[in-house]
Amino acid sequence: MSRVSISEVNGMSEEQFQWVFKNVIELCQDAAEQVKKCRPFRDIAELCTAFHKYLDNLCLEEKLVILKLHPDLAGRLASQGELTKESTEEQQSAGLDKLTLIQKRMIDICNERYKEKFGFPFIICARENKVQSIINGLQTRYNNTKEQEIEIGINEVKKICKLRILDIIKEN
Repeated sequence: MSRVSISEVNGMSEEQFQWVFKNVIELCQDAAEQVKKCRPFRDIAELCTAFHKYLDNLCLEEKLVILKLHPDLAGRLASQGELTKESTEEQQSAGLDKLTLIQKRMIDICNERYKEKFGFPFIICARENKVQSIINGLQTRYNNTKEQEIEIGINEVKKICKLRILDIIKEN
């Protein structure tokens, strides 16, 4: 899909909008359904803010659902080629498709330990990180409280969302 302007976004049918933005928050089409009601948008920043407000306005249980929709980094879905197009590209940009056996084992162990403690996958904006910073994040964030990790996770989802929107919209 070629990138679209903000005026084209504002002129999309409801179905088009939902299709184009259905995965800016991983596997959460409801976000696009709700955000489309906020049109028209003046610019990209306003569109991003609308998606971020969607996340902020969720109750705790709904935030947990959002976090659980994300795949493990370098996990089973990645190895089976079953990630969304966006997640595949993001994990590749961080180098997660080129792990050494030691790095893969370390990430797998840390992912499992993290999920056991918090009940959702470790989320980090892969496009803003590389393998070692992801491993470091898995290790250090494990020491946080569940409340801290929910907040950090949602903030990472916001970063991912913004970058995905920037992939769709062209600057005026």
